[in-house]
Amino acid sequence: MAAGVPGPVDDGDNKGSLRAALNGLTTRGRSFLAAGVAAAVCAYVLGQGDLLRVGLLLAVLPLVCVTVLCRTHYRVAGSRRLAPSRVPTGAEARVHLRMDNLSRLPTGLLMLQDQVPYVLGPRPRFVLDRVEAGGKREVSYRVRSDLRGRYPLGPLQLRLSDPFGMCELTRSFSAYDTLVVIPRTEALPTLRLAGEASGYGEGRQRSLALAGEDDIIPRGYRHGDDLRRVHWRSTARYGELMVRREEQPQRARCTVLLDTRRIAYRGAGPDSAFEWAVSAAASSLVHMLERGFAVRLLTDDGSSVPGEGSDGFAGATQGSADSAGLMMDTLAVVDHSDGGGLSRAYDVLRGGNEGLLLAFFGDLDQEQTAVAARMRQRSGAAVAFVLDSEDWVRGGDRDDVSPAPDDDRLRLLREAGWTAVAVPAGAEFSRLWQQAGRQDSGPHPAAAGGTTGFSGGWS
Repeated sequence: MAAGVPGPVDDGDNKGSLRAALNGLTTRGRSFLAAGVAAAVCAYVLGQGDLLRVGLLLAVLPLVCVTVLCRTHYRVAGSRRLAPSRVPTGAEARVHLRMDNLSRLPTGLLMLQDQVPYVLGPRPRFVLDRVEAGGKREVSYRVRSDLRGRYPLGPLQLRLSDPFGMCELTRSFSAYDTLVVIPRTEALPTLRLAGEASGYGEGRQRSLALAGEDDIIPRGYRHGDDLRRVHWRSTARYGELMVRREEQPQRARCTVLLDTRRIAYRGAGPDSAFEWAVSAAASSLVHMLERGFAVRLLTDDGSSVPGEGSDGFAGATQGSADSAGLMMDTLAVVDHSDGGGLSRAYDVLRGGNEGLLLAFFGDLDQEQTAVAARMRQRSGAAVAFVLDSEDWVRGGDRDDVSPAPDDDRLRLLREAGWTAVAVPAGAEFSRLWQQAGRQDSGPHPAAAGGTTGFSGGWS
């Protein structure tokens, strides 16, 4: 939400304003002027005094309107408000416009027009009647897009007109707003992970609320500490109040990997395989943040959304809503990459234990399948949703969402310890999410020494 800067719609210097006003003559004004000149010429040739007076009247009327409109000083402030400023694809947002007359004179007829990208709908235009001195007018319109992106709204244009419609002047405000259209998300059921049921991890490594290694050495009492934490033996030893250090559970981590390679997807549009992968990744991010995980969004080129830590994870200190908004803003504009492999993402992931890994892959050849298989960390769970873009281009030939027979890609991923799920055309991600849980509850060919990705099914 942003407000336009109040600005005058008066003339500036007289010469430039008069020239602009003459250029702003409407079809009616130009017709009157041309008819008046023609009548005056005919009256001079024919010697008709009455026709000359009519011609002068026709020619002078638009010029008088131009002069009056040019010398009338209006000060009008415009503002715009989006509700909301971030919407999912296919949803509507309402844009509220407000005009305030800051001058001491009432305005004439005003035409209000906002600049809107074509993808959001037709350009809105409003006709405002006379606005009294100090008065205001409020109007609104709706915008909607089926495509993700960041769309500028504005600048707001105000068109002034004289009562006879002979001349129109257009003034623009400098302020504009941005509508962010994010991917549509689906509500997902809660998944209980091995040792990570609450998102904070049962049996995980723990870290101190302050700094340093966990030990039994107490620290000095600080204002606000609970007196029940006082360590009396150390207090007697050091001669001052000492309290026990308390542990704070380390937040479970989740990395969402989105394959954006151009060669991995075919087709385009809201129903394409790539848009499905983006929407599914957004649903996963929101779900894991709501569960209390520290989440990182990673793409195939190794770039991630900046978090509050150097490792790129968000949500550890930020609120889940702020973290989700940051992720969604990134997914709103994510596009295909020109890379041909997943090696950069693998280099990022192999740096350490990243906890849960959720991956959304496009077409994988044998080489990239091997790279993806190595991404799975032995100490963390890994779930892969693999799309077949050719099947998406054909539109699929099945009504259900059951996967096609396992191919070599899924087999290699499962042998490496992944929970791999094929994504048929038009599948609902929430159903595939449940299918991944059911698949993992059965026999799982995890890698030697590894752990199965899921346990306990769904709650």
